[in-house]
Formats: sequence, structure tokens, C-alpha cells
Amino acid sequence: MNTHEIRVTGDGSKTIFLPELNETYHSSNGAVQESLHIFIQNGLDLVKKKGPIRILEVGFGTGLNAFLSASWAEKNNQPIHYIGIEAKPLPPELCFQLDYPRHIGQNTEKIYDELIHCDWEIENQLSPHFSIHKKEMKIQDFVTEEPTDLIYFDAFGPRVQSEMWDITILDKMFQSLNSGGSLVTYCAQGQFKRDLKAVGFSLESLPGPPGKREMTRATRI
Repeated sequence: MNTHEIRVTGDGSKTIFLPELNETYHSSNGAVQESLHIFIQNGLDLVKKKGPIRILEVGFGTGLNAFLSASWAEKNNQPIHYIGIEAKPLPPELCFQLDYPRHIGQNTEKIYDELIHCDWEIENQLSPHFSIHKKEMKIQDFVTEEPTDLIYFDAFGPRVQSEMWDITILDKMFQSLNSGGSLVTYCAQGQFKRDLKAVGFSLESLPGPPGKREMTRATRI
């Protein structure tokens, strides 16, 4: 069984380190700034849609990306329907030790508390602008019920979870998106990008967050 160590990252926010995998849930250069850069600034900020935005996250983890998205929804008065896939959910008490609301802004504690404590396997309406359905499952078993507008691909890296980056999974992600929808991820590995192109994505290599040269945005045209 993996042990979990809490570590402070470069921007002062915290992440979790798994010694058995020699892997952290976020960048050691800054957990919050990494998530903001990749998933919000180069993902959610660019979605243009009048109705509810549908987001699929592969690797719910600590709930940070969902938390940032829920906060964004409130700030922008934009409804979001969020699906978070996680094969091994973290204990809520561990997530709360990360103290993410302190880094996101005042009056966000309630959102994070509800996000972490809400039930799995059902739809949870956390606010007028944000609903979430957390699914404890492997992405291999996920079946899209309704096309999504944006995918946060935030699994552990290919070195640790090579099966998550298999071309069959990437094809499933392509088929899950609406036309014009995008997948955003921290990964910029060459084989990964070649596989994205092979299943039909149009690729953009973008500047990465602090400490990382590149990130990837893949769009279904």
C-alpha cells in the first residue's frame, strides 16, 4: 500500500508524494500555479460556450483541478458539469491537509469542503453554477454518456502509468469530445504527441508552467 507524504512546492502550495512510485501529484515547482496554467489558463479560459461546459478529468486526485474549475464557474457565472475519474480516491482528511482554499481566495473553503465530501457515483449540485459526478473507476472502463467540451488529462506520467497513455485511451478521449473540444495536459512526450495525432487530434505545443518547457493542447477539429 502506498504511503502518502505531504510536500510544500515552489509556490508555497502543497502536493502529495508517493515514495513507492517516486512521483508527486503536482509539480514540485508549484502545485497551484501548475494547475492554473495548464487546466484553467490554457484550457477552461478558452472554452466559448453559452450553455453548461462539460469537463472530464482523468485523474481526480486531490480535487485541485475541480476546485479551481468550481471557483472559475462562480466567478464567471458560467455553469459547469464536471466528471472526475479516479481509480484510487484519496481520504478526505488527507486532501484537507493540503489547505488549497488558502491559495485560491477567501470564501472558497465551503466549495472545497463540499467537493471533497460529496458522494461518489451520483450527481452532486454544489452550487447554481457547478455540478460534479465523481466516479471511482479506471478510465479503461469509462463510457461517455454525453460528449464533453474539455478534458483535463492529469494521470500520473507515462513512466509510472504507461497504460494510461496508451493509444487506445487517447482514441477514447478523442471520441469523448465534441467537435472543437480540447484535451489539455502537462505531458509533452514525443510518443504521446505522435499518438494524439494518429487518433485525429490537432496539436499545439504550448509553453509549460514554471519548471517545465512545454505542455500540450490537443483539439478535435
